Amino acid sequence: MKLHLISLGCVKNLVDSEVMLGKLKNYKIIDNIQEADLIIINTCGFIESAKTESIETILEAIEQKKENSTLVVTGCLTQRYKEELQKEFPEVDVFTGVGDYDKIDKLITKKQSQFSEKVYLIHNEDRIITNSNYHAYIKLSEGCNQKCSFCAIPGFKGRLNSREIPEIIEEIKKLKQKGFTDFSLASQDSSSYLRDKGIRDGLERLIDEIDEIEGINVRILYLYPTTTTKKLIKKILSSKNIQNYFDIPIQHISQTMLKKMKRGGSVEKLKELLNLMQTEFSFVRTSVIIGHPDETQQEFEELKNYLKEYQFDRVNVFAYSDEEGTTAYKMKNKIDNKTIQKRIKEITKIIKKSTKNRLKLYLNKKIECFMDGLTDDGLFYSVRPKLWTPEVDGDILINETEIENLEIGKVYKVIPNQVVGEELVGKILKGNKK
Repeated sequence: MKLHLISLGCVKNLVDSEVMLGKLKNYKIIDNIQEADLIIINTCGFIESAKTESIETILEAIEQKKENSTLVVTGCLTQRYKEELQKEFPEVDVFTGVGDYDKIDKLITKKQSQFSEKVYLIHNEDRIITNSNYHAYIKLSEGCNQKCSFCAIPGFKGRLNSREIPEIIEEIKKLKQKGFTDFSLASQDSSSYLRDKGIRDGLERLIDEIDEIEGINVRILYLYPTTTTKKLIKKILSSKNIQNYFDIPIQHISQTMLKKMKRGGSVEKLKELLNLMQTEFSFVRTSVIIGHPDETQQEFEELKNYLKEYQFDRVNVFAYSDEEGTTAYKMKNKIDNKTIQKRIKEITKIIKKSTKNRLKLYLNKKIECFMDGLTDDGLFYSVRPKLWTPEVDGDILINETEIENLEIGKVYKVIPNQVVGEELVGKILKGNKK
């Protein structure tokens, strides 16, 4: 029996998709949807563009699937719009939401749709890691206690629910035994980890435990500004295994705009945290939202000027998405799309320049990188610095190497010698691979 999986949205969705694959080990995973006996689409329902992508993917699957194959649609979109989607797509055999990933095999056998009230949180179920033989994502928690005006996630993912530290450590150790050495920790709000259990320094405690494991490389994704402390930043900077990687979505830098967004905290404190993060050997990624209701030109200029000043390593730019069930959805002073696109264009120019400036800091420095193999066109090798997250942060292209028989997943010393567009190009140096 052949299975075709489409996992949309964030890396937390990907972990859930990998749990489903673990429950369906008897199936052979294939790339061709037209040959699949079972098709699973794990949808995203975060913002309008993600919802559109999910709907289009369902329509394409219905059109391409072979006769008598089973089509399963699960995830955030189905959780948010369960009644509408079941009515709209009678061709789908099984619908389920965000609570039943570990029961997917049973639901498929029965061809039964089900929406459990409780959000699923992985508890060391066996999963099949996709897209890499050396890197894996580790989910810290589900849900979120923040009340951002623009975000619909708490409405269908519920409040923060953290995994226990021993369970996470056990998962990392099990994956290490299988050959995985590079890990990214993820959740909706990683800096709030264990606060639902009354522990305010949960992430720091987890870092201490991770530092006891030999031979691994780890980075933490999705820190939230108001729950990130100077103590936490210093803990990351001094850690043996945790990279100096700071993924902290600021969304805006205007104090008045942050208040409208219900983000809380002071801009002064936020800037202090960001300054502490940015060292010669660190990487700072953020995201911003353009065109939130009531965003004035002056507030936008504040954001634009700060992005020029701070020089993030990477910035994701999102156009405001009007999501029902959120506070911002009810706000009256909506920004027209023409203005939003104009502002995004201005911001993008600044970001491209700052990204290039940050890349130049890597030139002529020896960097330890994971080998990811040949590029699609076969012209270069692709490597990724140990500091960077797979896929989202890019890679370094290799056009010269002093070592033959390079192995995927191994670490090599690389010296970048030029910036081409928004990419580094470099050379692999002699030295023992790890």
